[in-house]
Order: sequence, then structure tokens, then C-alpha cells
Amino acid sequence: METPIQSLQRQRLLLQMEYYAEKETFRRQTESTGMARKVKRGDAWYPLRVGKRFYNSMNQLAIEVFRTADQDIEHNFEFGKPVMFFRMQDGAVPQGAKSATGIKYFNFTGTVSYVDGDRMVIIVPDSAPLLDLQSADVPVGVQLSFDETGYRMMFDALDRVIAAKGNRLAYLRDLFYSHQKARKFTFAPMRFPWLNPTQERAVNEVLWAKDVAIVHGPPGTGKTTTLVEAINETLMRESQVLVCAQSNMAVDWIAEKLVDRGINVLRIGNPTRVNDKMLGFTYERQFEAHADYPQLWAIRKAIRQLRSARRKGSESFHQKMERLKARATELEIRINADLFGRARVIASTLVGSNSRIMEGQKFGTLFIDEAAQALEAACWIPMKRCTRVILAGDHCQLPPTVKSVAAMRAGLGKTLMERIVENKPEVVTLLKVQYRMNDEIMRFSSDWFYDGQVESAPQIRYRGILDYDVPMQWVDVQNVNESFVGESFGRINKEEARITAQGGLSVADGCRCLTKELDMIAC
Repeated sequence: METPIQSLQRQRLLLQMEYYAEKETFRRQTESTGMARKVKRGDAWYPLRVGKRFYNSMNQLAIEVFRTADQDIEHNFEFGKPVMFFRMQDGAVPQGAKSATGIKYFNFTGTVSYVDGDRMVIIVPDSAPLLDLQSADVPVGVQLSFDETGYRMMFDALDRVIAAKGNRLAYLRDLFYSHQKARKFTFAPMRFPWLNPTQERAVNEVLWAKDVAIVHGPPGTGKTTTLVEAINETLMRESQVLVCAQSNMAVDWIAEKLVDRGINVLRIGNPTRVNDKMLGFTYERQFEAHADYPQLWAIRKAIRQLRSARRKGSESFHQKMERLKARATELEIRINADLFGRARVIASTLVGSNSRIMEGQKFGTLFIDEAAQALEAACWIPMKRCTRVILAGDHCQLPPTVKSVAAMRAGLGKTLMERIVENKPEVVTLLKVQYRMNDEIMRFSSDWFYDGQVESAPQIRYRGILDYDVPMQWVDVQNVNESFVGESFGRINKEEARITAQGGLSVADGCRCLTKELDMIAC
């Protein structure tokens, strides 16, 4: 029987296997995949139009770039991802090329700060040779680089949990890895007439929890509605909470719902869905809108001018520089404290919760949405800042993405949410009424994954497109075979596509295929 520390040490070893597997995969793809293929996959923009360079509100050097070709292709660039600039030696994309021959990379890496359509802002080091980039005599491009940051933070988080002694983090570690009962407050349940009974119970369980609670929300059962209500009620008792999720999109979704409730949200990191409403509650936008920011900007400008006009050996230079830096630091701390002091909810990705601007922040409650899609190590990143944790998601749906087959088989894909569900079923509340699907369609997933406990709401139980349509039709596809395509071995099924196009296969037939696959896995 493993101790909690031994289990976490094994998790760290498996995470290391995943890190090396992903890094090796990225290296092979970078060396073997032609630039044209990278562009088509959305991993590169080429050619670029390079725009202005400037210092942003966080005093970081930024450069603006625009995609000028293949603008209809969905890309994979988003906030926080590392990128590399390159230029083609011959000035053209080597169509069908199988190697990186002809590509020269600039000797610096950047980080995506903002993406909106075909415009992207990238943070670069102060030492980056931007003049070479802007005046390149051949077209330049940008491609995604291997992301070391997320792994580094997950390793640090696991090391911190393993080494924890006599503090709240050590208590949560030992609690989650044991069958010890989680503690609860005892007070009368609150009533929420606008919620259904299981949603109401879930909110009360969140309020009662001293250590941990889980909101298990199958598709269409109103998990986000329940979570927003639980956060709102928690804020009646606490001044501020931390809300995290694995992806930027999931953070944006819950943050937008909280803003709709009139809750003051401070979004750490830039949102994926870019609009004025979302940008208005980002840290950067609120930082720039602060009353003290113009003064800070003027001081930073004076610092840059002083550096450019520096006289060697001048004592007055050092004195002026130190005074300006001290004043700038004082203003930064004041603005940061004001922004965090006014916000009721701090929202970020799990990795983003380790941002330098979060330094020193502590919270009574941490909410993790879509917890079943996050690696356990990622969930430990924000837990150093909290007293108790609430997880929401559905471990019966998609698991985290793990690229190392060996690491997956050894248990890396097992999430913290799954672990707590197994060890502490009493802290789990299953939302049992779904509002999305006709009952015949929903029945399969309810019986297979949720022991038949999920029911359809009366208003959608018999909902259909036509008066006499058939919600679900089972078609025997036993002799229909899949085939593999592409370097990533994606699977396609041409015969099923043909049957579907002819109208003989409904959405629910995917369940038939899933049943067949699950039976194979069970065997």
C-alpha cells in the first residue's frame, strides 16, 4: 500500500515520462514536417506582416504581427503559448518539404499575449533583435514552440506537495489519498427555488464543506448554473474566491457567467473569446485603466530614456535610476493591491494561477471547473493558495490528454477528481436532471455511465425536430471498419459517413460504435 508521498512521487515520475514523450514528439514534428503542413495545421503563420513594437502595461516589450495568408485556417495560437520566429532562406514555403531545410530561426523565443482573428501580439525579450525581424529582406513567420512552462510549474507543485509538513497543503494531500472523512459545517440547508433538487443539494454541499466537495455534472445537467450559484453563495461568506480551469476557454465561460451575475471578476491571462465584455475584466485592461497608470507609464518612459542616454561612470545616473525604479515599484504595488482588493473572483487557468502578479495572494476557497480534464499535478498548482477546494466536472467524459502510452497505462491519466470520488464518495453530488436531450437519446449514457440515475427534464423529454421524427435509430455497423490517417494516426470511418449522409444513421448511432469500443476495452 503506497503512502500519499509515494503515490505523488510516482505521479512525478509518470509526468516526467510524459514530458520527455511530448518533447520528443515536438522535436520530430519540427524536423520532419514541412512548413506548408504546419501552416495548414494551424501551428504556424507564414508569411507575416510585422507591425509596431511597444511596451505594454506590464512593462513588457511587445511586437504586433498580422497573418496575410491562409486566413480561413483555424490556428492553435492562444495566450501564454511560446513561439519562435523564422525566415525562409529562399523566401518561399517549400511545398511538400519533409525537413526544416531552408528555415532559419531567430535566436529568441516569445510568448503570445493577445490573439484576435489574424492579429497577434507577442511578448519578446528586451534583447530581441526586432530591427532584424522588421527589416528582414525575406518573408518571416512564427510557429508554436515547445511549452516548458506548464511542465515546470507542475513539477514544482508536486515537489511542494511532497515536501509539505504540518500545514494545510499537507493536510489536504493526506486527506485526498485516504478514506478519512472530510469535515463539514453543520447548519440548516438553504433553499434555492430556481434550482432543481439535486442542484440545490450540490450548492448546500459546497457551503457545508470544510475541506472538499465535488459537483458531478453530466452533460446538460446545469453544472455551470450550479457552480455559479455556489460561487455567489460562497461570496456571501468570504470576501474573495479563486476560480480555475484547465483551459482558457473553460475559464472564460465560467467568468462570463459570473460577470452576468454582477460579480466583479479579475481575469488573470487574456481571454480566448475576445470581445469588449471579456477584455474589460482582464488584469491588463484594468491595470491600464487605473488612475495611477499614466504616472507609472511616464516614469517607465523616463527610465528607458535615461538608459538610452546613459553616461558611463556618472553617479547622478545611478541615483536618478534608483529613485525612478523605487517610485515605479511603489506604484505597481499600489495598483496591484487596489485591483485585487476590489475583485470578488480571481479567474485564471490552473497554470496561470502561478503568475507573478498572484504572488502572496491567499483564498479561502478554490473552485476548479472541468477538473476531470486536468492532470492531477496541474490541480495542485493553485492549491497552495487555498484552504478548501471545490471540484466540478464529469470524470465519465473525456479524460486529460496524455501522449505517453506507458505513462497513461501506469496511471497518469487518473485525475485528482477521480481519486477523491473513489476515496470519498460522500463528498460527491451527482446532478440528476438533464435539459439538453430527448429521453431516448439520453437513456444510453444514463444507463451506461451513471447507473440510470440521470433523468430528462419534463419539458425536453419528448422534444424533437418534427412532430413524428424518430429521436434515435440503431443501425448495425458491426462489419464497418475504421482506418487510420495522418502522422497522428487519426481515425476515420468512410462507410459510417456514407450511411450518415444518406440519413440512415442518427447521432445516437455514435453510441452504438462507442458501445462496441467499450466492450472491446472491457475485454
